[in-house]
Amino acid sequence: MNKHSTGWIAALGCAAAVAFTPALAQNLKVTPLGTHDGEFCAQDRALVFEDPNGTRVLYDPGRSVMGANDPRLGKIDIILVSHMHGDHAGNAHIEKLNEGECGNPPTKVKATPNSNAVNIALAKKSKMVTGSEMQAFFAAKLAANGGSAGDSLLARFGGSRTVNGIKIATVTAAHSNGLDPDYIGGELAETMKKSGIAAYVGEATGYVVTFSNGLVVYLSGDTGMVSEMETVVRNHYHAKLAVMNIGDNFTTGPVEAAYVINDLVKPNTVIASHANEAGTQGGKPRAGSKTEAFVKASKVTTVVPLSGKTMEFDANGKCVGGC
Repeated sequence: MNKHSTGWIAALGCAAAVAFTPALAQNLKVTPLGTHDGEFCAQDRALVFEDPNGTRVLYDPGRSVMGANDPRLGKIDIILVSHMHGDHAGNAHIEKLNEGECGNPPTKVKATPNSNAVNIALAKKSKMVTGSEMQAFFAAKLAANGGSAGDSLLARFGGSRTVNGIKIATVTAAHSNGLDPDYIGGELAETMKKSGIAAYVGEATGYVVTFSNGLVVYLSGDTGMVSEMETVVRNHYHAKLAVMNIGDNFTTGPVEAAYVINDLVKPNTVIASHANEAGTQGGKPRAGSKTEAFVKASKVTTVVPLSGKTMEFDANGKCVGGC
């Protein structure tokens, strides 16, 4: 082999390396932040999405993220909150990982009146993107705690908000969205509690997020079945990856959630969420669980999110690692 051949081979090798590197960088990384390592547990809602451009999005921190100092968080650029219930916005949170039972982890650390989401946003200087009247509520909380009201951004139904190259739209979620009086505090809160009422912060929402690699992800929030899952999420936005609540009673049950995925949204992959149970044991769906029922009923590739285990998805929503 002469030096010219060697040069050509080296050049081709470099070109192949350059061509291959961007392909690796085009995947969306998704990391569940649950209460117990390697399991899918009752309070698990939180997911961190890492865009190929490096932007990190925290979805529904709830009670499983150990506040702003949780070492699993890292940099958080955007926080999405589907609605104000304590298991999503975070009225309290766990003190440490793997404490107590997966089906009923202790959430000892109080996060009201701010919420876990606000406390994280303040510490990380994150943008908060929400719909309904939640934007004004979060703006006031940020400002009252030394943050910027301008970091709370509005994205109402039919519109969208682009932050760091990521397009965020809100979609219908059939669910309640009362604001617990503990987020308000004082005499007014006590009066509201005695009357059994909550404050109004608009409708609950789901999200459709378009990442910089073109992948469209549907985040259901808490919801029952609605026709917009087909007409808006599938027909208009063409979501290829979905995160679907399966917990029953408060949201769609596993059979109903499977219908949503199989017949309405029709993504390439679905990630289970909001099981309200110990969904796994030893990292596998627990026999007789709602999680197992959903996996069996779903006709698309179904992923059970195991806390701390990062998954990767390509632009078509197909899992290419960690599932």
